[in-house]
Amino acid sequence: MSFTYAPPPDPPVILHDDHQILVVDKPPGLLSVPGRGEDKSDCLINRLRGAFPTVLLVHRLDMDTSGVMIFALTPHAQRDLSKQFEERRVKKTYLARVAGRVTEKTGTVDLPLIVDWPNRPRQKVDHAEGRPARTDWRVVKATDQETRIRLMPLTGRSHQLRVHMAETGHPILGDPLYAEGEAANHSRLMLHAEALRVKHPESGVQMTFSVKAGF
Repeated sequence: MSFTYAPPPDPPVILHDDHQILVVDKPPGLLSVPGRGEDKSDCLINRLRGAFPTVLLVHRLDMDTSGVMIFALTPHAQRDLSKQFEERRVKKTYLARVAGRVTEKTGTVDLPLIVDWPNRPRQKVDHAEGRPARTDWRVVKATDQETRIRLMPLTGRSHQLRVHMAETGHPILGDPLYAEGEAANHSRLMLHAEALRVKHPESGVQMTFSVKAGF
């Protein structure tokens, strides 16, 4: 089945802005940055440039993931925030709905990841060549059909949460790459970047930005 990029028309919701940083609520279905081809030029950073012409990328969210995303508005802020992400000083919290009942209350998935080259953009677990990837999790609510779960990634690998959940046998609902059958049959990927805690690049004050999931 061929994929047609049809991003939502609504403008991004601004959660915070000052002279150094910009924080927005990214809607699901919108690329963070331009994709390959003219048809994928509409993206979050390009939509922000009209009002914030100096906007600079710091990190990304998958197209189908919604939630808190931070941008820099100066080169200094970009360097500082990028270093915080690189040194794992940023606290990220996600909310997800996953297939089936997760019986434990809390846990950790520690599985190294690498790109699955023949099946890009899929990622896979590879204990020999993969890069370290760790996710802490905590159950919010569970039924026999699904579990609402909070995910705290300690690393930032591509598709990390999606692969880690699939590897536990509880794929994220609506995931077109890692869920199968009924679990894949949802209106969207049920993954939301709920909160982000960083140090302000100028003042050094710890700031937490959060937004409720739309599912």
